[in-house]
Amino acid sequence: MARSLVMTIIGPDRPGLVEELAAAISAHQGNWLESRMAQLAGNFAGILRVECPDETSDALVTALKGLSRLDVHVEEQGPPPESTRRLLRFDVIGNDRPGIIRQVAAALAKAGGNVEELSSNLESAPHAGHPVFHATGTVGVPGDVDESALVRSLEALSDDLSVSVSA
Repeated sequence: MARSLVMTIIGPDRPGLVEELAAAISAHQGNWLESRMAQLAGNFAGILRVECPDETSDALVTALKGLSRLDVHVEEQGPPPESTRRLLRFDVIGNDRPGIIRQVAAALAKAGGNVEELSSNLESAPHAGHPVFHATGTVGVPGDVDESALVRSLEALSDDLSVSVSA
């Protein structure tokens, strides 16, 4: 029987790091199913889902935790829950300020949304004279959520926000 493992991995970035992870997974008959990875401020950060035979899963976890200078956390994944939610993509651009992610997340949660993916950064905006905040992501919402109402609720956070939401 196969086990599905979801893991987070963080540590100083270095060339060959992803190959080390892939080699350890392969050596334990694991199948790399999906992942999200990034390099932030010199650190590697990744989340991944791996399936491996029951009899090699403990050895795989031990091997991954033994990789040099990495912090590895592993959770076994059960069957995914049934969902009637629909996914919406969102894009938010505006002047950066402390608390903007909290405000966006609160507006999405108030609409019954669950943030499933989020990417944010500061981007150069020569016309503004300062960097601007830009967030993109995916939110799962109940089927009856009105997209235009969600846009209005996000835009109400600040006069300077540009918001788009699409299915």
